Amino acid sequence: MENIYLILVVVLFALAISDLIVGVSNDAVNFLNSAIGAKAAPFKIIMGVAALGILVGTTFSSGMMEVARKGIFHPEHFYFSEIMIIFLAVMLTDIILLDTFNTFGMPTSTTVSIVFELLGAAVSVAVVKLATQPEAIAQIQEVVGHPVNVGTFINTSKAVLIVSGILLSVVVAFSVGAFVQYISRLLFSFNYDKNMKYFGAIWGGLAIMAITYFILIKGIKGSTYSKFEMPDGMILKDWVKVNSLLIMGYSFVAWTIILKVFQLLKIDILKVIVLVGTFAIAMAFAGNDLVNFIGVPLAGYHAYQDWVASGADASTHLMSGLTGKVPTELYLLVIAGLIMVITLWISKKSRAVIKTSLDLSSQSEGEEKFGSSIMARNIVRSVRRSNKMIKKLLPAGVNRFLENKFDSQPFQQKQAQEKNPPAFDMIRAAVNLVVASILISIGTNFKLPLSTTYVTFMVAMGTSLADRAWDKESAVFRITGVISVIGGWFFTAFSAFTVAFLVALLFSYGGFYAIFGMMAVVIFIVVKSYAFARKKEQEKATIIKDIAEDNVLEECTASITDTLTQVSGIFDNVVLGLETEDRKLLKNTKKDVDVLNKQAKYLKDNIYKTIQKFDEDSIKTSHFYVQVLDYLRETAHDLTFIVGSSYEHVENNFGELLDVQITELKGVAKDIREYYKQIISTINTKQYENVRSIIDSRQNLINKMNEYRTIQIKRVKHKEAGTKNSMLYLGILHEVKNLLLNGTNLLKSQRDFDDFKKK
Repeated sequence: MENIYLILVVVLFALAISDLIVGVSNDAVNFLNSAIGAKAAPFKIIMGVAALGILVGTTFSSGMMEVARKGIFHPEHFYFSEIMIIFLAVMLTDIILLDTFNTFGMPTSTTVSIVFELLGAAVSVAVVKLATQPEAIAQIQEVVGHPVNVGTFINTSKAVLIVSGILLSVVVAFSVGAFVQYISRLLFSFNYDKNMKYFGAIWGGLAIMAITYFILIKGIKGSTYSKFEMPDGMILKDWVKVNSLLIMGYSFVAWTIILKVFQLLKIDILKVIVLVGTFAIAMAFAGNDLVNFIGVPLAGYHAYQDWVASGADASTHLMSGLTGKVPTELYLLVIAGLIMVITLWISKKSRAVIKTSLDLSSQSEGEEKFGSSIMARNIVRSVRRSNKMIKKLLPAGVNRFLENKFDSQPFQQKQAQEKNPPAFDMIRAAVNLVVASILISIGTNFKLPLSTTYVTFMVAMGTSLADRAWDKESAVFRITGVISVIGGWFFTAFSAFTVAFLVALLFSYGGFYAIFGMMAVVIFIVVKSYAFARKKEQEKATIIKDIAEDNVLEECTASITDTLTQVSGIFDNVVLGLETEDRKLLKNTKKDVDVLNKQAKYLKDNIYKTIQKFDEDSIKTSHFYVQVLDYLRETAHDLTFIVGSSYEHVENNFGELLDVQITELKGVAKDIREYYKQIISTINTKQYENVRSIIDSRQNLINKMNEYRTIQIKRVKHKEAGTKNSMLYLGILHEVKNLLLNGTNLLKSQRDFDDFKKK
């Protein structure tokens, strides 16, 4: 029996490695978002600074490990075999949930996950214990001196404190982030170069001093270094406490002088502050969140050691040994830190999560990931109404002063000049990092596992609101996005509790067979999600194109010819799929059209950014560029209807098309192939004198479509074709006419675009 539990301990550590990989993919947004969003340094330098912060932070996380051992439940009321069920259920559930959120690019909370998984699994095992072990319950009742219920097994006060701290941190992070950003913007404005010369070093000195205080001075108490003996005989923890004001003073003066020297050497001190902040928040993240990934396996390892030392049976040995302080081995913390660093460098899922956060906090508009919602519209309406009232109450001079300070035109002009512009400026990035790292460090100091995801995300949302990044054209989308993410957090809590409860229940009754079976399920889910994420990444790479003014004509020509080439192949597949009733072929063709649609939508959504890159002489060119994209989008819509209705017809087994209809559609497919071949050849060779003959060909084909429609109506009259058959066939003919019209419209717009571009 001892061997099987040793295997389970090894499994826990294997799951810990997997959880570290999955967890860092989710939480990388917490410490990379600001530096990457502001483009404070090359990507590799940002990653290197964050990696160093993680390694240092892991050595500060020892005190937080108690949360997994006794922070949520009372281990002294559970037997060793029950504790192992709880820990295994937690780890397996955690990997499933985090990997699912990562795959869809949604930032969730590893802290909330682990807290509610521990709670759900502990409640599940407690329910089983109450139902099946009356003698054990009687013993517990003698110890506690009152009737035993589920609440007896849960560390209610600590659990409520942790959950309250997490929820409170959401409000505090948003409010503090908005306030500090508002004051910082009043001080520096968006055109901050001048004011930065006078106040930048002092502002930076205060920021780094605050980071030093909360991370080093307040965080040292629970770290591995707290017992280090100083030359005067005091241990480091006490020495820091006694000299904290002195350390803060020296820190402020030293950093102010260093930053001032950097300014004299023409070094951008905002980049220095952002990189120091990145190091600090990565360090705070590791110190606070490492418990989420390895706290449970370490608790399982210490429980195993306690059980082996007792020599008792696994089903009778109470885990009182976990109630005291158990030191965490430094080498295990360092190994965990190294795994986190490696994951940080190689994970692609982390970049999808980062993109969600950057999209919602970007200073400029563009493609919005989220739509509009009733709640968001009502919030925006109320805020705009309140803002108008406040403006009326304030003097005109004050309003002008505020408008000047929050005028983002200087930043947007810089954005327009860059090929890959930052999402926001260095001032906001610095505030994000400083405020978030301080709040997380406060939680770590009080041994409260705050959600670093909640804190950093809400700070970023607060600063973006204060910076007026949520303007009238993007506010409803941004607020909907924030509501969606926060809703996802509540869903995380509910699903973590529920899934962990059910998995622990399965393990309690299914034993070792259920445990190893569930492990196989988890491996399958992770592998499939990895394949799904990789497929999404490849699909995204085919959609996103960066268009510069100097190559817009070439890119436009390539987009048109590529789309028109695909039209012929897609229509051929539709006809073949209808003829053979090949559902799989039509389904794959539908996926191809979806990609085509996304390509057209991406180009259309980014018109604003592309046109901004054009010079004043290209206004007429811009008009034709917009026209071309409109027709590309319409062509994609036509194909969507043709393929979608054909797939639906076959999927629902509405019956085969008539042989004569298939013959007619094959003829249409051949005509489309020849028609688009002429258009593509004309565009590529720029022989636009052929346009007139192509328009004549189009009219002949439209006349043929009208003939086919008349014939189909006669079939309906003579009851040769049913309702579904007729709706599909007539719908395809109608969309083919639209395809033909959009084809020549594309050709004419491209001709005009080409002509004006040459001029």
